[in-house]
Amino acid sequence: MSRADVKGTAGNLAGPAVSGTAPGTAAPGTAAPGTAAPETAAARAATLFAGARSAPGGGRRGGAGVGGTAVWPWWRLLKSELYLVFRKWRHLALLAVLGALPVLLGIALRVSEPHGGGGPNSFFFGQVAGNGVFLAFIALTLMLVLALPLAVAVVSGDSVAGEAGAGTLRYLLAVPAGRTRLLSVKYVAVLVYGLTACVVAAGMSLAVGVALFPVGPVTLLSGTTVPLTDGLLRLLFVTLYVAAGLAALGAIGLAISTFTEHPIGAIAATMIITVASEVTDQVPQFAAVQPYLPTHWWLSFDALLRSPIATGDLLHGLLSFGMYIVIFCSIAWARFTTTDVTS
Repeated sequence: MSRADVKGTAGNLAGPAVSGTAPGTAAPGTAAPGTAAPETAAARAATLFAGARSAPGGGRRGGAGVGGTAVWPWWRLLKSELYLVFRKWRHLALLAVLGALPVLLGIALRVSEPHGGGGPNSFFFGQVAGNGVFLAFIALTLMLVLALPLAVAVVSGDSVAGEAGAGTLRYLLAVPAGRTRLLSVKYVAVLVYGLTACVVAAGMSLAVGVALFPVGPVTLLSGTTVPLTDGLLRLLFVTLYVAAGLAALGAIGLAISTFTEHPIGAIAATMIITVASEVTDQVPQFAAVQPYLPTHWWLSFDALLRSPIATGDLLHGLLSFGMYIVIFCSIAWARFTTTDVTS
């Protein structure tokens, strides 16, 4: 089958898969007579359709099958989605900003070394001056206020709404993969990007800390000093914990993204929820609801910087993240699998 035949087959499948298109009219997201279809979406649909047809059992809708029968088409779809996410300039620019912020923070702390007394930066410099590894913990704490949530909100809010707004969602639904599989791929791509953002922030912070400050045994918040290898291991766990918190925010953004065709609106709504949660978490009058806010447990990774580790706070945080993931992924699935897609 030639590439043109595959594109034609994908276009024919898009019609009966989605309702709301009048006979004889061009489907939303497809080209009118005499104009070219969106090349990116057509190429992705053609490639994925060909892969699904060639894979064992790939032609069955809904991903029915066992073993490699269902895994292979899902993996091809995930690779295509990851390629799309990590080739967008705005996503790469966000990663670059996350890598640049620790550099600015490290330089600022280095040049603001207090001389003969305290100051607004004395506590932070005192921690970092003792060991450059601590710069990574400070950077993650500060970037959790806005930078990291913004990066995840942009990717998650754009995941479904961006495809609908660009008119490419119907091309993807033409692939015999099923909406559930497509939605799961979208969310996994958000998770991968969120983890990448955390690794970039922590890794660059560690590199800058090593370059600008001494490195040695790490003094924890509880006053206990642990070997450098133990400190690096705790940094790894802190990074994974922060990524888990952002995974919950990604589920919220994905759910909002299924309700609109405007990615800017989904991104803005996700950030409004984040900021409102952070502000509410600082108001004593809302103490009764604070443990249930999506951002309340984000900074509980400081339990890993104590000896012994406060596992209770970590478990509460992970349980909260898991509940948000289950609830909002369920909302996204219910919305995406039942609504008519006309874009």
